[in-house]
Amino acid sequence: MPIRFWYFIFNSYLCTRIHKKKYEMAKELKNLTKRSDNYSQWYNELVMKAELAEQAEVRGCMCIRPYGYAIWEKIQSELDRKFKETGVVNAYFPLLIPKSFLSKEAEHVEGFAKECAVVTHYRLKTNDTHDGVVVDPDAKLEEELIIRPTSETIIWNTYKNWIKSYRDLPILCNQWCNVMRWEMRTRLFLRTSEFLWQEGHTAHATREEAEDRARMMLKVYADFAENFMAVPVVQGVKSETERFAGALDTYTIEAMMQDGKALQSGTSHFLGQNFGKAFGVTFLNKDQQQDYAWATSWGVSTRLMGALIMTHSDDNGLVLPPRLAPLQVVIVPIWKTDEQLAAIDAKAGEICANLRSKGITVKYDNDDQKRPGFKFADYELKGIPVRLAIGARDMENGTVEVMRRDTLEKETVSLEGIEAYVETLLDKIQENIFEKAKAFRDAHIYECNDYEEFKEKIQNGGFFLCPWDGTAETEARIKEETQATIRCVPFGTDQTNPGTDMVSGKPATCKVLIAKAY
Repeated sequence: MPIRFWYFIFNSYLCTRIHKKKYEMAKELKNLTKRSDNYSQWYNELVMKAELAEQAEVRGCMCIRPYGYAIWEKIQSELDRKFKETGVVNAYFPLLIPKSFLSKEAEHVEGFAKECAVVTHYRLKTNDTHDGVVVDPDAKLEEELIIRPTSETIIWNTYKNWIKSYRDLPILCNQWCNVMRWEMRTRLFLRTSEFLWQEGHTAHATREEAEDRARMMLKVYADFAENFMAVPVVQGVKSETERFAGALDTYTIEAMMQDGKALQSGTSHFLGQNFGKAFGVTFLNKDQQQDYAWATSWGVSTRLMGALIMTHSDDNGLVLPPRLAPLQVVIVPIWKTDEQLAAIDAKAGEICANLRSKGITVKYDNDDQKRPGFKFADYELKGIPVRLAIGARDMENGTVEVMRRDTLEKETVSLEGIEAYVETLLDKIQENIFEKAKAFRDAHIYECNDYEEFKEKIQNGGFFLCPWDGTAETEARIKEETQATIRCVPFGTDQTNPGTDMVSGKPATCKVLIAKAY
């Protein structure tokens, strides 16, 4: 047989194998554990398969992959803009904190002591066999350094150099950084030893200014969660037991995941004068008297990535709200001949340019190494809000197939005016994702006054609005017997007649939101 014949046979066989493999890969991409079978496993698989993050070699840490980091960048960008609209500026403070700093505010150090990673030496040296390194015993630090679990102590030690008069206030600083809290049980994004976050730290001349700032930043978080993440949240104030270490009040936004558990998605703390006193941050007030500065701190972290995933995603993969999707639209061509592809290329290029002029991120994927079925599966898994498919027949008919990721509905529409259609559709998807999450959340909020009923129902998840006598003993009993915690005293709830505590039988001081939580 001619060599060309055998080349043709081999090439056909190879192409068949490649296409079969890609088909299998497309199936594998979407082969997720169902949420109803094992919610935790579904989450872990989705984070990995959607290429958001993976476990690092360092125990409890993660590598955030480019696609996951692109989502975090969108979160960071929008929040940073919102912060600056309130007068906040960015700064940066050291990663390493002298151990003595953490000893200056007793409640604060007690809250973080068990989670601190400690640096004791500053140098390595070659071992005796010259095939590795060891810690140099002669390089022991005089004072151990703590890898920051949070930065209040080192920032307030710095603020004492910046603040002398009421004219120096307020100071409204934020930093984007990483922190380390030595977690024993970790899960990607939700709880890792090292994570990314922002931490705002403000100093004020009066208590009222500081309290107003703490509440203001909570509203910034709530607005971002609902209008960008499409995650409905409950705003409230934490119980004394659940407060941030060293705070007088901790305000929180609580979101409900699809398994009915709560996820604390942002906190803002009124710190009073605790850190001002601990670090000697005094100023001359308007009455020409020395006073201690008033403080707030507030932060959100890469935990928001977990909230985004668990609030919206489904058994087919991620579902991303368009306002935070790194890629909002993907266009996939379907062709047989080079002439057909050339025509689709030209039209797709025109559509891409028009969408980008509207501020919409779009990708045209004409990679001939991947079949359309593989691309569809991949983009569905990664939660791209809108997919356009254009084939040769579409070009003849002046149409395009549009699929929206939130409902998986497909529709054939005219290519004429497709850019305006997509722009409107993205807004509809954003709204629909939020309304769906809100309807789910609202359907799983229950009022409960009977403890036995509560203990039975809490096992299935949900938010429970219950009367509480305000005691730490009752709070501890609920946690011990049900593994549920008081998430907050919710704002906007009628507290005029809270009723009787369902556990102790004593008069309640308020109604609280109780849930199992991540």
